[in-house]
Amino acid sequence: MQTLTSNWEVSALVRQWQRDGERIGFVPTMGNLHEGHLRLVKAAQQNTDRVVVSIYVNPMQFAPHEDLTNYPRTLDKDLQKLTALNVELVFTPSDEVMYPEGNTGCSYVEVPAQLTEGLEGAYRQHHFRGVATVVTKLFNIVAPDVAVFGEKDFQQLLVIQQMVKDFNLPIEIMGEPTIREGDGLALSSRNQYLSKQERVIAPKLYEVLSETRERILMQNMDLTDLEQAAIMQLEQQGFTPDYVAIREVATLAEPDNPTDLLVILAAARLGQTRLIDNLRV
Repeated sequence: MQTLTSNWEVSALVRQWQRDGERIGFVPTMGNLHEGHLRLVKAAQQNTDRVVVSIYVNPMQFAPHEDLTNYPRTLDKDLQKLTALNVELVFTPSDEVMYPEGNTGCSYVEVPAQLTEGLEGAYRQHHFRGVATVVTKLFNIVAPDVAVFGEKDFQQLLVIQQMVKDFNLPIEIMGEPTIREGDGLALSSRNQYLSKQERVIAPKLYEVLSETRERILMQNMDLTDLEQAAIMQLEQQGFTPDYVAIREVATLAEPDNPTDLLVILAAARLGQTRLIDNLRV
């Protein structure tokens, strides 16, 4: 496995592989890899000849009050996990490589408000601008044939799919299902922020989403009422919900009727930890 920090070296190596007729998969991450990330890598390996993984904590997608400084960085352990999976190339750029002129006042990519201003966008200002910008930069450097993202960040997945479509990028975007602990908690690097007591409570988020899904399938409650009921359930369990929203899968628009293809999305704080999750209906 090669580990490179130079965007030029990465581009040159990947383009050589492509000239040799090989299909390239790409998994962008912020490191602190867990089984969810590794599943993305395995999915990429199943669909391509060689896989590139990037590890970069992107400052542009963090708001001033968020955990950029404290975000867990475990590069040595991450590289060991990727070596065990026989990943061909890991790209570990610095801020200077990704943002030569700094990450403020530079050019950026912005996806239409329909996908970015609600839900996570309402609570994390300019978050999706930062995501779209760094992913575009990484796509330009790596130029993969396939890129794999997790469905736990469902809104992010749709934002990236829209960006690729709008810019006519020749990249197939694959979404992989959320990986969960045995008790239902979605795997996340931020789960380690939970105290022991909070870790016991945290799976209730998935339980509430599951109960909401069952009620939707029974079609015996208004969707807005179901959202409010879910928020109340979370509050009773000790969460501070930002939102519970039932939306159309393809557009995140508010559904016209409960027979549409739906997804339930939620974000809630538990102590100092902000958890997000979603469940398709």
